[in-house]
Amino acid sequence: MQWNLRMAAAERGIWKSTELRRRLADAGLEISAGKMSALWTGTPTTIRLEDLDVICDVLDCEPSKLLIREPAKVAALRAAKTATGDEPGGASTTSPTVQPRLGRNRTRPPE
Repeated sequence: MQWNLRMAAAERGIWKSTELRRRLADAGLEISAGKMSALWTGTPTTIRLEDLDVICDVLDCEPSKLLIREPAKVAALRAAKTATGDEPGGASTTSPTVQPRLGRNRTRPPE
């Protein structure tokens, strides 16, 4: 995913992170200067859905405007996993059949 906060803010005439931070505070979302700087300059690893909702409200946009899919990166990851013999889900194509271990006080699973 690509984080597109600065572009979405610029389209609304917000050119500085301090201006967006002030507008978010007016909407009820208090963000520290450090967190605002991280949101403004980079891609966050996590973001609370409530925070994303307030940001979208302030910028009058949808989450899809802030979070842009990158299908080429997903395809490259899938190709790399296929080249190593792993399926995209992480399971190998030659996985063994699982056999139940029967021990004391264990019964066979239903057929």
